[in-house]
Amino acid sequence: MISLTALQIEQLGQFNDCIVMHPQIKTIFNDFDELRQNRRFQIDQQCMLLTGDTGSGKSHIINHYKKRVLASQSYSRTTIPVLVSRISKGKGLEATLIQVLADLDLFGSKQRKKRGEKPDLTKKLIEALVKAEVELLIINEFQELIEFKSRQERQYIANELKLISEEAKVPIVLVGMPWAELIAEEPQWSSRLVRKRKLDYFSLQKNKSYFIAYIKGLANKMPFDEPPVFGDKYTTTALFSACRGENRSLKHLLSESLKLALSCNEVLQSKHLKIAFDKLELLGKEAQRQITKKAAKDRDKDKEIVIDNPFTQNLKDIDISEVVKNSQYNPNALDPEHMLIGRVF
Repeated sequence: MISLTALQIEQLGQFNDCIVMHPQIKTIFNDFDELRQNRRFQIDQQCMLLTGDTGSGKSHIINHYKKRVLASQSYSRTTIPVLVSRISKGKGLEATLIQVLADLDLFGSKQRKKRGEKPDLTKKLIEALVKAEVELLIINEFQELIEFKSRQERQYIANELKLISEEAKVPIVLVGMPWAELIAEEPQWSSRLVRKRKLDYFSLQKNKSYFIAYIKGLANKMPFDEPPVFGDKYTTTALFSACRGENRSLKHLLSESLKLALSCNEVLQSKHLKIAFDKLELLGKEAQRQITKKAAKDRDKDKEIVIDNPFTQNLKDIDISEVVKNSQYNPNALDPEHMLIGRVF
């Protein structure tokens, strides 16, 4: 176990929580600002859909936006300008409304109901949103509310969310995996989702300079007088090979490398990246199967392929994988286990 001082633990935590304001994030933050501004004079509230595959940074972005709003303005203790809530996995709309009320600290209040009487959660939530002066409601992991649901069930969900948005005069941002776009097919929402954004993985093939700018931004967030040198051809290629363009994997790798460097009182170097890669299973079993299958097809179908550490290889030998197909949801699959289809690299 690596030993760190209290200061180093704090520095590591600050890096893990940092955000680099690259163009995609700036655009999304501007969308959130405009939705909050427009609610004051819009009769029909404008809403937004934010999608992205696993590890693209959706949750990190929305939580940082909430922090930024709270840090930049003065609000009373009973006011919540930006409310971030999460879908209750596998429990349906009613459980989700209860969760939103709980996030407002209002569910379980002293209001009593008669035995057997079912509370009107939609009405109660509308009243709570108005009382708390919520300017933007962000619902995370939205795909979990609509996957494995029939068209009629999705339509009911859309109708209830429409009612909440209209009556409380609160724009809603739905955040989730790529198939969260299914809600956009519902008539009640197709015209309300006036803003649709997708968080993409980084790509060396499409925009190498974008990835380089991002990793340099992360280097500048590290607690050193002189940040590590990222951006040269070798380090850029090795880092991308390790994370395959996925932001979460990149942050995990750099966090573990930073922890090693701090414990040695050294600036982060290639040797720390090498050790960190060996410690973490960044690619995951599914990705390893894909790479092994492809490599076996290209070389020797009977030979087990070992995934090499990119920080130990020569530049010309480093393998690069990019996502070619995002995660998918197939509602017509005969077997529920086949409804969710993983990424393809």
